[in-house]
Amino acid sequence: PGFENLTMGYNKYLRPYFGGEPVQIAMSLDIASISSISESDMDYTATIYLRQRWTDPRLVFHGNKSFTLDARLVELLWVPDTYIVESKRSFLHDVTVGNRLIRLFSNGTILYALRITTTVACNMDLSKYPMDTQTCRLQLESWGYDENDVIFTWLRGNDSVHGIEKLRLSQYTVERYYTLVSKSQQETGSYPRLILQFELRRNILYFILETYVPSTLLVMLSWVSFWITLDSVPARTCIGVTTVLSMTTLMIGSRSSLSKTNCFIKAIDVYLGICFSFIFGALVEYAVAHYSSSQNKEMEEVNITNILNSSITSYKRKISFTSIEISSDNVNCSDLTMKTHEKIKCVLRNKMHRIIGYFTIQNPSNVDHYSKLLFPLFFMLVNVFYWAYYLYF
Repeated sequence: PGFENLTMGYNKYLRPYFGGEPVQIAMSLDIASISSISESDMDYTATIYLRQRWTDPRLVFHGNKSFTLDARLVELLWVPDTYIVESKRSFLHDVTVGNRLIRLFSNGTILYALRITTTVACNMDLSKYPMDTQTCRLQLESWGYDENDVIFTWLRGNDSVHGIEKLRLSQYTVERYYTLVSKSQQETGSYPRLILQFELRRNILYFILETYVPSTLLVMLSWVSFWITLDSVPARTCIGVTTVLSMTTLMIGSRSSLSKTNCFIKAIDVYLGICFSFIFGALVEYAVAHYSSSQNKEMEEVNITNILNSSITSYKRKISFTSIEISSDNVNCSDLTMKTHEKIKCVLRNKMHRIIGYFTIQNPSNVDHYSKLLFPLFFMLVNVFYWAYYLYF
């Protein structure tokens, strides 16, 4: 039949079954591509083929055929006011003409298909980045018609969505997806909503090769200084400072890719902070060992000089004086000839020397010996807890 005769008396401003039962609109989706997923803007861009089917009894004609009409005739028909919830930017492709399809069946069923590219917001939890799994949604809802006017359904449940299982993304893998039917309660009424929810698991191999392996190797490089003698000041200082600066550069580089999300404490930041702490600890360890070694050498030189330049009597007197002033051994403070305030000073001095003795390193070379074992051991334990927490909890 001629389309003009078919639409004679047709009012495109009124929905089918106006004043009666709601119109049932069945939808299906083809996901052509997901071109970008942005952690900084927390959104994704997708190109989709949206197909909507409904029945309009005013367009019934005799016969068993279906007709594909010119897309410009859609201006003469009633179509649903479907929109994409949480869409930031969307456009309908129009090369070479508007990418729309209208197909009319003899029983009044209309197939209306669109090709749309949209950028949709996706709230992401980046606390486990880059070992995270993000859940994003594509939601379709009626703008003006509430549930008394239209009812949204998926055409074939989960089978209504195609193409998403074949997507190949740069950083993500589609774990699973499923469809939902929901309602949106607004101040103006309750509106039907269809939801496509899909989970994206980030591919961690790139980050292991780019960040985790270099940072671990830098920590191991800082341990090389434990096998260098304390007298090799330039060598050990050079290793410590170089590894600290290299680690700082690596941390800045890892943050540059997520410059707008630095407020998040991510899993990769925690690991880089751990590595930096171990590298800085290795540098501090050498400072402590070298300082203790130099102090012991000074004490030995002072004792030798005193022995050579003093008489036996004065030497004994100095030894007795030193035992009070700097010795860590207890001094007998029960001498009856001592005054009360002198006894108090003597007791306090003994207490202080005893406390200092606990923190005095008798043999600085043992510091490197223990560090060779403790640093790798603690680093391995921290790695076990780190990977167990972020991978399984």
